[in-house]
Amino acid sequence: MAKRSSIERNLKRVKMVSRFKNKREKLKKIVMNKSLPLNERFQASLQLSKIPRNSAKSRIKNRCEITGRSRSYYRKLRMSRIALRKLASSGQIPGMTKASW
Repeated sequence: MAKRSSIERNLKRVKMVSRFKNKREKLKKIVMNKSLPLNERFQASLQLSKIPRNSAKSRIKNRCEITGRSRSYYRKLRMSRIALRKLASSGQIPGMTKASW
């Protein structure tokens, strides 16, 4: 099980991303638009730098829904390999069995 603080910090980031998404996108479009005057683009980049860093989508860490583990995470299943194996062994995932040969 991951530390509770790590899980909570990541959830806080997820909420921040959704809160600042529109503002961040709008400012990024202004900054990237080469046809606008340099002064206007610079002001937009200053405003963008004032937005919290944790509101960037790239700062969200994929974590297991069950254990909170960050490593060996399957995106499609939204869980770690350990949690997947435990659920499969107990027969809670339909159609999945432990391989033996």
